[in-house]
Amino acid sequence: MDSKFLDLMGNRRSIYALGENVSATNEELISLIENAVRQAPTSFNAQSTRAVILFGEAKDYFWNTIVTDRLKQEVPDEEAFKGTQARMDGFAAAKGTVLFFIDEAVIKFQQENFPIFADAFPGFAETEQGMAQFAVWTALAEQNIGGNLQHYNPIIDAAVTEHFDIPAEWTLRAELNFGSIEAPAGEKDFMADDQRFKVFGN
Repeated sequence: MDSKFLDLMGNRRSIYALGENVSATNEELISLIENAVRQAPTSFNAQSTRAVILFGEAKDYFWNTIVTDRLKQEVPDEEAFKGTQARMDGFAAAKGTVLFFIDEAVIKFQQENFPIFADAFPGFAETEQGMAQFAVWTALAEQNIGGNLQHYNPIIDAAVTEHFDIPAEWTLRAELNFGSIEAPAGEKDFMADDQRFKVFGN
């Protein structure tokens, strides 16, 4: 069975060699990202995902100052930090970065109004996050724009909240870098199907 969607999924890879050579305008990229988040499924139609899109100086400040300065506190030796600095430089070289958040106020509202599912709502929100991140990443890949997903939360949360004036109720969950593909992804390995899937009935 042929599937264009599965082909798109296969094109969505972790690309680390990213650049700013993207033909789409910032406005077009913003529209694409916002629509992908908007169309992603959400349990109870909660719509708890929030996204902050960074370009230019804002993107550079995020990687070169907020993340880099925080990581230097964990790796104080300059020689040992060279590898980390190279990664930060690579992330900063991308066209932009999407910061994905969960709005905890939405979860609290759900818990108060649907108490029978109260314990499940945080997990539902995480599932929504994954689908929104995947939707954005795949939509970018369709436009031949590469991406890689990072997780420097929670150690950078306070600095991000302060610098970008993020509502206190928003919790950072991931950082998606995107840009022109300057070098392809490597080969991808898959685990054996018999360890991953079970099928019953016919």
